[in-house]
Amino acid sequence: MVKIKSAEEIELMRESALIVSKTLGMLASEIKPGVNALYLDQLAETFIRDHGAEPGFLGMYDFPNTLNMSPNAQVVHGIPNAEPLKDGDIISVDCGALKNGFYGDHAYTFEVGEVAPEVKRLLKVAKESLYIGIREFKAGNRVGDVGYAIQNYCESHGYGVVRELVGHGLGKKLHESPEMPNYGKRGRGKKFVEGMTVAIEPMINMGTKNIKQLKDGWTILTADGAPSAHFEHNVAIVNGKPELLSTFQYIYDALGIISDEENEFRQTKIRS
Repeated sequence: MVKIKSAEEIELMRESALIVSKTLGMLASEIKPGVNALYLDQLAETFIRDHGAEPGFLGMYDFPNTLNMSPNAQVVHGIPNAEPLKDGDIISVDCGALKNGFYGDHAYTFEVGEVAPEVKRLLKVAKESLYIGIREFKAGNRVGDVGYAIQNYCESHGYGVVRELVGHGLGKKLHESPEMPNYGKRGRGKKFVEGMTVAIEPMINMGTKNIKQLKDGWTILTADGAPSAHFEHNVAIVNGKPELLSTFQYIYDALGIISDEENEFRQTKIRS
């Protein structure tokens, strides 16, 4: 059952989402060759707690860490370890925070040092597909409209769209209804209405769409060992339109990136 949120609840969700956004922004300055994921995970846990929230993933389904950190061919759910990042790596950082009874949950795939042009292209297309999908998350549309838009865009660039892992509703639980696949057919699935809140998160592979899981029970890899990209935002339907609750702006500020990609989805000014 879909949990519709009031305007007040959406604002509480925005607080949780922005703690995650700020955490990712803090990490953006730390992600570089030679740094390991365990160190970044510890930084994130401290930062989240210092901002009056609890790490959303730590202990969830017995997950052992604050962050899902998935480098290169890892798609999602990577467990942080002590192996140093290398120049040319990419790493998806998925983070959650719980505050005031509501979750924030989003992700960004970072470049480590100088990344190959074909990998940069994968990241560009995957992130563009996120906003293409968000554009379809509006009152009267359906789940299949978002999935179709993401799938069509990424497959038109020759990339594989993961089927087994999907986005989801978000609120007092980390995973609520509806599921939000990154593939589908227009006009199919749950209809979107005012007050719905979801996490939209394309998981896009450079090669095959197929995946496999490591024996740790968590880490998901591409079946062919090609790189994978993962971008995720939290979005609410406000006045019939998609409004971002999360932001990548803190990441961009840390990395010196200028972007207006979020402007059309921003009805409320980001608070510092």
